[in-house]
Amino acid sequence: MTQGVGDLDRSVGYALKQAAMALRVAMEAALRPLALTVSQYSCLEVLGQRPGLSAAELARAVFVTRQSMHALLLGLEERGLLERAATAPQGRALPTQLTDAGREILTEASAIVAAVERRMTAAFDREEVGRFVADLAACAEALNY
Repeated sequence: MTQGVGDLDRSVGYALKQAAMALRVAMEAALRPLALTVSQYSCLEVLGQRPGLSAAELARAVFVTRQSMHALLLGLEERGLLERAATAPQGRALPTQLTDAGREILTEASAIVAAVERRMTAAFDREEVGRFVADLAACAEALNY
């Protein structure tokens, strides 16, 4: 006979979901003065580290659907934070990159998000944070994410 989740206070999945939701709420509040959502920030951060990705590649990296990514990119493009090539260098995928304004707001947003992460992990020392990140990556890998 298999056992259920049991006590939610001892459930890894439930604790992980609580932490993820708390992080998202804190990030949304911290990014609000920049008029950025977490998804918009994530898109800028990924593009800052991997310029030239297509919309489909960005959608996978930011964990949104391709349809959501299209709307997200349009909004960021209208704000002058990113630009897409008029024509695809190969195939149909249009590479995307940050503008100077996009890099500027990303610098500010990235510092804000880093402060939220530091607040979240304040009870841990540097080694514990490294171990925590490694443990979370191992959990994702175990589920073949």
